[in-house]
Amino acid sequence: MWFKRMPLEEWFDKYQFEIDFDIGESAVKTLKLEDIPIDLKDVSLRYGFHRGKPELRALIAEQYPGLSPDNIIVTSGASEANFDILSALVKPGEHVIIEHPNYPSLYEVPRSLGCRVDLFSLNFDRAFRPDWERLEGMFETDTRLFSLTHPNNPTGSMISEEDLRRSVRIAEAKDVYLLFDETYRSMAFENPLPAAASLSSKVISISSMSKCYGIPGIRIGWLASRDLGVIERVLSTREQVSIANNALGEEIAIQVLRNKDEYLESARRRIAANRAVVDGWMREQRNFEWVPPEAGVVCFPRIKSEVTVEPEKLYRLLAEKYRTFVVPGRCFEMDERHFRVGFGADAEEIRVGLRNLDLALKELT
Repeated sequence: MWFKRMPLEEWFDKYQFEIDFDIGESAVKTLKLEDIPIDLKDVSLRYGFHRGKPELRALIAEQYPGLSPDNIIVTSGASEANFDILSALVKPGEHVIIEHPNYPSLYEVPRSLGCRVDLFSLNFDRAFRPDWERLEGMFETDTRLFSLTHPNNPTGSMISEEDLRRSVRIAEAKDVYLLFDETYRSMAFENPLPAAASLSSKVISISSMSKCYGIPGIRIGWLASRDLGVIERVLSTREQVSIANNALGEEIAIQVLRNKDEYLESARRRIAANRAVVDGWMREQRNFEWVPPEAGVVCFPRIKSEVTVEPEKLYRLLAEKYRTFVVPGRCFEMDERHFRVGFGADAEEIRVGLRNLDLALKELT
């Protein structure tokens, strides 16, 4: 068992506080405390409930028909939920299948735990849509879990409700868990998926306050499962990791979720306008190509093969000279010509960032 740093987080660590135009972030524009009407003076800074504050779990459970607060564990972001689930349910040497590209901890954690990891690839030529027949052929006798993320990060791809239900049927037929990361579910442009954990006891949902609500700094995420045995096993793991959540973060999450429709509607308006900005820029491009995102706040364009440039030089020049941030594809173990663009910021920040990308490429070619 060993762990290594993720290239994605190393890239963020190096550049995210040194730039002026962030067009690589995977969340809607970050809120400030002054944007949330809350008084934190009376919050007790004691250890909290190991499963999460009951009121917060009740608010989260409202998003999952048929589930109660007992079916929810609140964690330190979705990343802890992922770690806790994999640590609790999969043993070293056992097999897991992880959709790829994806947030790297989804495959780095099981690798580090000594599991056998196969990547279920989403390809540009298929518009980053899953090949379900290929997925069904990847299962082995000791497969314990497979993981999907839709809306997807970094590609912005989406599956239909029938696709989701098909993946649930696969989990039930194979008697394995489906770990479904639905962090961007509220940012579907149309036809949002049902809450996955509500569909079967073989499904575990992961989500957080980070991406759709724009408050990653409070570090509040969660997992949901109809299987109370899963909840107990995960609880045993999280007590070795974080024990309880940030008391201030839980109070902020409660306040936002009490008024979630207001926050989400504001975010959706911003995303729709900003996506149009990126779409307009891409329509004028001769150097870049993309699969238009179907949901979420990110997309995964690539430099065309005929463009002569070293991609890493481009991304570093963009950050260091033009103070503009994108995320290289290598951070997701993808072709280096891919890069992640996020459109959750202010529209003008996105316009300037994309213009800087053109200027940086022109300088190198």
